[in-house]
Amino acid sequence: MKTTAILSKSLLVLTVFTMMTFSAADQCIAQPAVNTNTYNTAIGVRLGETSGLSIKHFMDRGSSAIDGIIGIWPDAFSLTCLYEKHANAGIEGLTWYYGAGGHVFFESGSNRYYYRDQYYYYRRYYTTDGAGLGIDGVVGLEYKIRPVPFALSIDLKPFVESNTNGGLYVSLDPGFGIKFTF
Repeated sequence: MKTTAILSKSLLVLTVFTMMTFSAADQCIAQPAVNTNTYNTAIGVRLGETSGLSIKHFMDRGSSAIDGIIGIWPDAFSLTCLYEKHANAGIEGLTWYYGAGGHVFFESGSNRYYYRDQYYYYRRYYTTDGAGLGIDGVVGLEYKIRPVPFALSIDLKPFVESNTNGGLYVSLDPGFGIKFTF
């Protein structure tokens, strides 16, 4: 009971801190760089704790984008949606970005464990079926390779998630991405 209260307060503090950070960062950038990317849409993969298919689409002159990730694991999948602000990093083709969003995941599987008493070995099975919701942030760098239609990215996508099995998870989720741009 005490742990739940501590985790709830920690989640509240983390959420308020994240919102204040994004608000302050948005005010520090007087004018977002326009046309920082030379593409409108990109499809590729993200490799990290959340690995899978990544789809990014720029909405307004290259300064803000919607990024979706379809995460794939052997016994689970997730859907993540992020709103990102992009700004010029001072080198042609290089942008930095930050944003926030959320995810939902579904898992289905079974596990087993073994134990032993003085005379016998036992085997027990249990299921890990469940679903969950999470809040995500993202900060990273992306480099659009000029002569070829590819973009490389490296980012941190911290998240907090809660699942139906009673778990609460926090992770930094670093990742590397490669996307085909058009």
